[in-house]
Amino acid sequence: MSHLGLQLLYSILNAQPDVLAERFYTPFADMELLMRKQRIPLFSLESHRAAAEFDLLGFTLQYELSYSNVLNMLSLADIPLKAADRTARDPLILAGGPCSCNPEPLADFCDAFVIGDGEEVFPQLVRVYHEWKMSGAGKQELLKTLCSLPGVYAPSLYKAHYEPSGRFAAITPQIPEAPESIQRLVVADLDAVAYFQEPIVPYLKPVHDRLTLEIMRGCGQGCRFCQGRVHLPALTRTFSGTTFAACNHLISQEWVR
Repeated sequence: MSHLGLQLLYSILNAQPDVLAERFYTPFADMELLMRKQRIPLFSLESHRAAAEFDLLGFTLQYELSYSNVLNMLSLADIPLKAADRTARDPLILAGGPCSCNPEPLADFCDAFVIGDGEEVFPQLVRVYHEWKMSGAGKQELLKTLCSLPGVYAPSLYKAHYEPSGRFAAITPQIPEAPESIQRLVVADLDAVAYFQEPIVPYLKPVHDRLTLEIMRGCGQGCRFCQGRVHLPALTRTFSGTTFAACNHLISQEWVR
């Protein structure tokens, strides 16, 4: 649980009275073999509920080599890999994180991408899903509404164009509701965004057994090899905001009493 983005969304979603957010991870190779042999579907860490029973499944794309893990987890959960093969009875498959800025490699497999910072749009997305589920409308209606949210890209509502060499060229919307371009979401002020008050504490001693704080998001150095370039302009939390978050974490995790 060293990834702060997952902790932020986990806290934001579970703070809502009608939302339950749980965690899934890719099992190691020996565990995967055993699960497939025993026909045990992918399940959540908290309640051991099957992944296919959840309404939404969200994947964080931190680096390109994890793309195969996304497909492997869907396979373990017995969920159709391609979005076109899934129905309204299947979970809605979402993806976000740094690599969502280049979503086309996984466009056939995800129903929607959240491009950029997700803290402010994710509660809206969950609310839209809830209203759609209560309405009984088709999945296409859900995607039409989702694409109206800032930073949300629904690939099935667009047509991808490629150059003769196979290089990706552009996308064009296929319905009037889909915007021609998707604006990456950027939080304007780190101190204005609710920071999680109670970090998830593991049962076992983790590798990074220390208090973790987000003091800045992005980096102004602009090194080509680093994901810090994805979030520009770089944001810095104020000293008072950092101190307040640190004190809350120290108390909630019982580092101090």
